[in-house]
Parts: sequence; C-alpha cells; structure tokens
Amino acid sequence: MWVLIAAACAMPVHAQTDVWPARVLRLIVPFAPGGTTDTIARLVARELTKPLGQTVIVENRPGAGGLIGAEAALKLPADGYTLLFATISTMAVQPALQTKLSYEPLKDFTPVTLISTLPYVIASHPSLPARSVPDLVKLARAKPASITYASPGVGTGAHLTSEYLASVTGMKLVHIPYKGDAPGTIDLIAGQVMVAVFPTIGLVPHVKAGRARALAVTSLERATSLPDVRTVAEQGYPGWESGSWNGIAVRAGTPEAIVRRLHKEVATILTENQQVRGTIESAGSRIVASTPEQYAEYIRGEIAKWRKVVATAGIKTE
Repeated sequence: MWVLIAAACAMPVHAQTDVWPARVLRLIVPFAPGGTTDTIARLVARELTKPLGQTVIVENRPGAGGLIGAEAALKLPADGYTLLFATISTMAVQPALQTKLSYEPLKDFTPVTLISTLPYVIASHPSLPARSVPDLVKLARAKPASITYASPGVGTGAHLTSEYLASVTGMKLVHIPYKGDAPGTIDLIAGQVMVAVFPTIGLVPHVKAGRARALAVTSLERATSLPDVRTVAEQGYPGWESGSWNGIAVRAGTPEAIVRRLHKEVATILTENQQVRGTIESAGSRIVASTPEQYAEYIRGEIAKWRKVVATAGIKTE
C-alpha cells in the first residue's frame, strides 16, 4: 500500500515534466523595456512561443544592476515556467562587485544557453568636442569630474567597463546610472548626459543618424555595425577590451529534461531562424548558442575576469 501511495504522489511531478509546458511561461528581463537586453529578450521570447506551443511573456524587473530581476526569478518555483534573461550584470559583474550577494550564480541558477556577445560603444553627445578616446581623456583631465556619463545602472557590465577605462586612462567622469540603456540613450541624445557606454545594438541607429557620436568600441575587433569606429585598443591602449553578453538561465533544481528542451529550442532559433540571426548580428552581436555546460564554464571565466578588474581598478559599490 505504501508503495502505491508513494508512486501516486510522485506521478504529478513526472507528469508535469512530461507535459511541460502546459501553461504560459515568463521570461524575466532585469532591465527596463526598450533597451538592448529587452530587445533581444523579446525577439527570443516571441520565437520560443512557436515550438513550445505556449506564450512566453516578457516581464521587466529593472533596478540594482540586474539584482532585482535575478532575485525575483529565485522567488518562483524551479518548474521551468520562469526563465531569467541572464546577463553579464546578473551572472558575473554583481558577483565580482558584491561581497554579500543574495545569490550565487552557478549554485542558485542553472545556465541554459549563452545567446550572444556584443561590444559596448563609447558615445558622446555631438556638442562635446571629442572625437576619440584620447580627446575624451584630455577633456576629462583638464576638468576632472565635469563630464557626466550614463550606464544601464550601478554594477552593470557597462558601468564596470567605464570605470575600468577611467582607471587605465586616469580620467575622472561623473556616473549617472539608469534603469537600462533605453532611458540613458534618450538623455544622451537630449544632451542631459555627455557620454554613454551601452551595447552597440541600441546606439547604432542614433550614431548613424548623427544624434550621437561614437568615440570607440570596446571589443578587440571593430564592430561590423560600426566598421569605421576604432577600438579602444587601436587608440593607444593595446589589449584593452570589454563587452556585454546575454543568455537564458533557470532556477537550480529545474528538471534536466526541461533544461535540455529549452536549450534545444533556443539554439535552433539562434542557428536556423534567419530573421533572428539577422536582427541580432546587424547590431554587431555574435551569436553563440552554447550548451548549458559551455555557458556555465563561460560564466566562471567572466566572474574571475571581473573580480580581477574590480581589484585592479579599485572599484567599489556605491
């Protein structure tokens, strides 16, 4: 009898896995709507709806450099119905910055796949008399703490990239954090901030339209979307590079069969859907579509890298 009761109790768990997904899924994006992260997340969510046969709703939870979104995902069951759009901020930069983080990326989350990597672009308002990184450094050194710069938030990859560059060049800028790159880009175009460091995908249209000026890209190679814009390394800082990345993760404890199914469907979208590939790559991003194991290893390497940068640059949380 006890065997039969135990088997009966176990059946719903197995059944849930077998029929997954049986209802709407949510993809938590830890940044504001309209920015780079949100754009790619919505693109993937829309296409993921088709093979899963269930709607994938994007839920924006911006703030605290991605911490609010990550913590929100951990409050929900590990049943495969809540996905986290896991970025450089939530999975690598915050662990490198925070001494008392509320979660451990590779203990509390299971990586599903690394979607893409993309460089940042260092851009200025056209009124700022700078056309290169050396020009910006010269202006900032002449009047320390007089030039403002926007980032997607405190503790984001763009924020640390900016502080890393400042520590190497010796310039001092004033940080103005936003809840995502979309609102920061709006203020850059309006001249409310003079410089911004955001992923290329959101700034390229404004650079091409003359509403912003690209001073440099942060990858070692030039961005395909801005082929005429030199890298930081090309402007007198050999070997200097940084970049953003994004992927999908689920809460640890999610059934492996669901993790594998998610990876399969997302990887198929990234490798076979030409519209998705074209949209992501047109902004200079590189599609990866890694396995869960490869994504986990990548995250470990990124955490180690940014911890070194934080220590070397003396970056502290505000």
